[in-house]
Amino acid sequence: MAYHHSTANDEVDTSIGIPRSYAWIVFALTFGLLISDYMSRQVLNAVFPMLKGEWALTDSQLGLLSGIVALMVGLLTFPLSLLADRFGRVRSLALMAFLWSLATLGCALAENYQQMFVARFLVGVGEAAYGSVGIAVVVSVFPRNMRATLSGAFISGGMFGSVLGMATGGLLAEWLGWRWAFAGMAIFGLVLSALYPVVVRESRIAQKHVVNAASIAADKLSRPLRTLYSSRSVLSAYVGSGLQLFVGGTVIVWMPSYLNRFYHMPTDKAGAVAAIIVLCSGAGMVLCGMLSDRMCRNRPDRKISLAIAYCLGSCLLLSLAFALPFGMPQLVLICLGMLIAAGTSGPAGAMVANLTHYKVHGTAFATLTLANNLLGLAPGPYITGRVSDIIGLDAAFQLVPLISIASAAVFFYAKRHYHNDMARLNGAGVTEKATEALVEVQS
Repeated sequence: MAYHHSTANDEVDTSIGIPRSYAWIVFALTFGLLISDYMSRQVLNAVFPMLKGEWALTDSQLGLLSGIVALMVGLLTFPLSLLADRFGRVRSLALMAFLWSLATLGCALAENYQQMFVARFLVGVGEAAYGSVGIAVVVSVFPRNMRATLSGAFISGGMFGSVLGMATGGLLAEWLGWRWAFAGMAIFGLVLSALYPVVVRESRIAQKHVVNAASIAADKLSRPLRTLYSSRSVLSAYVGSGLQLFVGGTVIVWMPSYLNRFYHMPTDKAGAVAAIIVLCSGAGMVLCGMLSDRMCRNRPDRKISLAIAYCLGSCLLLSLAFALPFGMPQLVLICLGMLIAAGTSGPAGAMVANLTHYKVHGTAFATLTLANNLLGLAPGPYITGRVSDIIGLDAAFQLVPLISIASAAVFFYAKRHYHNDMARLNGAGVTEKATEALVEVQS
């Protein structure tokens, strides 16, 4: 899953002078566009069976249509976020939404696989920086003491959008054909992208911190970026999180096809059942994170042990589920496995925050997003599709949970070095503060 952190200056309350009612309107519209983002991304999964039958596609080709979006998000998040800061966040968000919605409409009009691939490529380009820029807009219009709550609520929109995309897309595809599934998502996004810049004005949300832009830019140049990759523990957090999302992301993408092929569910029913499984994953992300905070309040390193437990637990449950005969017991075990499969998201995010300098937390979470996409969300569906072409989707699903063992091993490696890496970071922090104090005295 993606992680974002406010890039706003924590010492400045950028919400001063912004009416609370207007702030909630900004949140609602930005949240609505995030839902549109994930609806456009995940609607494809609901129509996999129809595309496979109409165009005689292999599973690897279908997996690539899904993976290309995550790949572009992973590759373009950094440069497009920088451009958005320079070009203007509101205009950038509206332009991004217009692009991914227009590209989704292109999916509806595609006449062959090649055209569909180009359209999905453009969906990924449009969606690449929306999460990081969107959360920056949201936190800028609310008081500082609401930022954590709003960040969590905003990120949850990805799950809601995924559920709506698969469920609504499945219904539209069953009633009107797969092209209308894409068209429905596109129309929703185009309407919001046109409304957004009319209601949300750059001058109203940026006026309080424009004066600080120069100082913030100068501060960024001096940030200690080396902590992003200088410890074995933080590198392990990136890799472990990405590998675990290989499992969760793959199951979400291929589940509608699995239900269609082996449970003989029509497209609408398969999309609805898959949406329930996605909701289990989203609920698990929240519940596992809360459990981690409660159990590890005084021992942050215990979160790594919980991450290992989540990896191995999901491996056991999902391996057992996909080894069972098709039926309700299997579906229940899949839901339970997905409930904890994304449980590593909280511990991994905490590790990254603990192991990197506070001044580069935004960049650190963007790096985690990059790892999640390049190691998990992008290759997972494609590789599973390739394996499915050889041994079948049911057999491929039996292999997918084994990736969690590799993720657990990486987190175990992080646990061995965590205390030393934390001590090194804290020592560097003390040295930096002492140096800053000395400079102030000398000046």
